[in-house]
Amino acid sequence: MFRLRALHCYPRRVFHCGAACRDQLLGQLQGCTSEDQVFDVVGKNKAKLSVSHVSCAMGLLWQFQKERPQMLRTTELIRSHPEFLTLRVLAENKIRLMEDVTVVDMLYNVLRLSVEPHDSLVQQLMTEGWNRLQRFPVTTLSKFSICLSEQFLYYSPLMGQITEIVSQKLDLIEDARVLTTLMTSISSLVSPRLRDALIEKADVLLDSMNPLHFNNPRRIVQFLRNIKYTHRPLLEKCNHILLQNVPHLDAENISIILGLYQSMQYNNCDFRLAAKQRLMELMDTGTDPVSFTKLFASLGPLAGQTTRDGLESTALSLADDLNAQQALAVVETLEDIQCRNLQLINKIVSILQKNLDVYRPVEIAKITQVLIFLHYQNPELFSKLRSILLRFLQGSVYPYEVTMLTRVLSMLPSPRMEDVVISRVDAVLPQCSLNDLNSFTMAVAKWIRNDPTYRHSTSSKYVRLLQTLNRCGHDRLQKADRLDLVLEELKYISGEWFEEILLEETIAMLQRLVDQVSWANVPDLALFLTRTNYLCTPLLDRIASVAIDNIHKIHYSGTYATLLPFAVFNYDPPKVDELFDACIRHFTPHISSFDPHLLVLMAYALAVANVFPEEVIREIFSVDFLAKLDAQLETLPYALNMRVRLRLMELNRAVCLECPELQVPWFHERYCKQLLKRNSSSVTPVQQQIHRMLGEVLGGINCARVAVVTPYFYTVNFECVLDHHQQAVPYSEPSQLQISEDGKVHWDSGSARKESTELPPGARRIALDFVDSKSFCRNSQHMKGDILMRKRHLEILGYHVLQIPHFEWNSMELSTQDAWKEYLRRKLFTELT
Repeated sequence: MFRLRALHCYPRRVFHCGAACRDQLLGQLQGCTSEDQVFDVVGKNKAKLSVSHVSCAMGLLWQFQKERPQMLRTTELIRSHPEFLTLRVLAENKIRLMEDVTVVDMLYNVLRLSVEPHDSLVQQLMTEGWNRLQRFPVTTLSKFSICLSEQFLYYSPLMGQITEIVSQKLDLIEDARVLTTLMTSISSLVSPRLRDALIEKADVLLDSMNPLHFNNPRRIVQFLRNIKYTHRPLLEKCNHILLQNVPHLDAENISIILGLYQSMQYNNCDFRLAAKQRLMELMDTGTDPVSFTKLFASLGPLAGQTTRDGLESTALSLADDLNAQQALAVVETLEDIQCRNLQLINKIVSILQKNLDVYRPVEIAKITQVLIFLHYQNPELFSKLRSILLRFLQGSVYPYEVTMLTRVLSMLPSPRMEDVVISRVDAVLPQCSLNDLNSFTMAVAKWIRNDPTYRHSTSSKYVRLLQTLNRCGHDRLQKADRLDLVLEELKYISGEWFEEILLEETIAMLQRLVDQVSWANVPDLALFLTRTNYLCTPLLDRIASVAIDNIHKIHYSGTYATLLPFAVFNYDPPKVDELFDACIRHFTPHISSFDPHLLVLMAYALAVANVFPEEVIREIFSVDFLAKLDAQLETLPYALNMRVRLRLMELNRAVCLECPELQVPWFHERYCKQLLKRNSSSVTPVQQQIHRMLGEVLGGINCARVAVVTPYFYTVNFECVLDHHQQAVPYSEPSQLQISEDGKVHWDSGSARKESTELPPGARRIALDFVDSKSFCRNSQHMKGDILMRKRHLEILGYHVLQIPHFEWNSMELSTQDAWKEYLRRKLFTELT
């Protein structure tokens, strides 16, 4: 046992004191095995303590704490010990005698022991470190940068000097740990040039480092997250190393990595599945509040319902022992997994309620938002949260914080917007991004809906604030001169205000900066156009041209976003075939590396464009791929899970109809029946109107059927059959309207069944579809790709497809009963011939 203790202490002695420390007092310190022993040696030898003794003692105190689990650390007791004050005073008096490395080690240790940044010792060590900054070796500089980050000095002049030194000495850094630590510390201040140089250097050092040192790639991912820059090749390399280390990771590290990936919208299937398996193995170790909280936050969103039920039971049993931060982590996870365990929710909320005074503004905002999403009912608690949010808002000076607090306040029940909100919003507007402005307008819109006085005061505070927001948005777009920065602001923006007030000017600004479109920002620009449903042919032409010329530079996963607007908008420029061919050639060699869900989305987009690469189709409909996809879907958020399942069905249908030679089976019959049962189509007034008029035009209401489900489960709005004399063939039973329990009007289930698949000789089966505004591009009458794919498929199924665009049916020209009937006659009897 004593041998083991000696072995245990040996690295600590070397680390803190080095081989040169041979005096007796240092020997006593090195032999200490607890904080009390260190303090005992210090208390008995106050007059003899030198710089090396003080440094060694401080290092030992932190080392003892570091070796303990978080919940067993006693930093508060250490700081309150009389001899710790002695060490602080001695250290402060001997700063000038310390070597460079000792200054930084001392600062690092006292900060780790939770000494306040405003403490005189910390302040003097910081000043001394600043004075010696230029002569620090890069290892010491790296540790000093951590000390600045610990004090949230990300934007300080001192961090700026460190950034400049890193830029000058980058070629001299050969240690991946030193480099990655510096990268995360200076990430807020790096220029595009330094960013690229750091990424290039990190890429080189990753190849030569020990792959077991997983913190290096984790810090690189953190750096990429901080600078909001998804460098796919480097991210993939980091993920590969992290994936190798999953069997050795604990729940905390897995939670950190998954959080970084989520914030970057990087859903790597292999890592998520490996992390899930590792977390399942760690379930038996999560028996205390600290380890369980980390396990619950990591595994909950990935696990199936049975595992979640077990986690919830454990959470309930440990709830009384959770501290404020642990309760916050648990309640956030409850939102992620859409928990409905009312007993557990009530228990966690009671803990949150007891600790409201210790939470920071961002945490109070999170708590409020989570409780709203969980549909928690407690007016008294929400009133208290509202008061706390208003108090935080009144003292806030950070734009992101004012935006967050205002947005969350607008979610709470309130008859009107307080003056303090207007005051703080006005104060930060000049510093706000487009996304911030959009958040403010959505908040104002909610208050307008709730304030009964708004209708009686057109010159109200709401109108003035909205006018100011509009002006700030226009000014920001007019002054924009860097496309990459604008695209970053536009990445998550949405809503009526942006679409109605700023979208046209945004497109004009993008066209003004069209020369800045490059291979690096093509995917982001293409995604923005797709998301806003805006067909801008000059921008799409530029995207096509840049992508074709630089396809080898675009990461293979970026080809999905690049192709998407051309497929969705059914845009067919001269180079579109060349673009699709170049992208397919580029990503096909990597299809085994694609995340399964992303490959499904890619193949569906290609199918919309009537492109079916055989190698891709065979890969997706292989047994191994579908099994991997099923496993991945269990770990994805609910909305993405449902979307991918729907796209797989639609892809399966498209391949069966358009590529029968590939012999892919149709295996979505049961899924489609469930979907049909769950989403029984409600009938709009326009559809009722068209059905009634069709009956008059065709000679009877039983000559047209509504909501007819075809083979492969397309639902045709209206179906009729015309014989070779252009006369309607009546059905035996007319469609019947039913009213569901929730009051929605829908067609009876009988109308969804075709009475006969056989037609009289010479007859034609007609599908008549009402095409609403969602089926067209926002700024034109250009029909989108999925509607044309539906038309192709219905024609393959034997239909003659007629479409009634909403802008024709609702036009001024068709404003009478006779005009509508004549329109239908022309569609049925003229266009068909």
